[in-house]
Amino acid sequence: MTTNIPQPNTLTPIIDWFETLTPERLAEANRIYTEDAWFKDPFNEVRGIGAIRQVFAHMYQQVEQPRFAVSAQFLDGRNAMLVWRFSFRNQGAGPQSALTVIHGSSQLQLAEDGRIAWHRDYWDTGEELYAKLPLLGVLIRWLQRKLRAPQ
Repeated sequence: MTTNIPQPNTLTPIIDWFETLTPERLAEANRIYTEDAWFKDPFNEVRGIGAIRQVFAHMYQQVEQPRFAVSAQFLDGRNAMLVWRFSFRNQGAGPQSALTVIHGSSQLQLAEDGRIAWHRDYWDTGEELYAKLPLLGVLIRWLQRKLRAPQ
């Protein structure tokens, strides 16, 4: 029995979709995800293309100018890893406000047709997000100093 194994260029349309994502392009999610795909990040765990679209739609309601930039990709059979940088501005902060940058990665399992069947995002919410918040950041940074190994 022959099994179709995605080729390296299989990731090209996936990466392109993430890097050029807009609210309008969310309608194209069915080209990227299978109908019953599973998605998990530090805040969400959902199944199904509609629920995944909702996660990304919610992102556009929470932040301004969100943008993914993929810096590395790895493909081994149907398993893939994308290393990315996600940048955005805080909602209502204006175009001159500081850009927030989160570094992370996505572990993907691809279906036979090359679409994403399983997607898990990994990024450090403490360092990449909470530590940058005014009040909570003070506590997070204190905890980081307290737990850091002595040098």
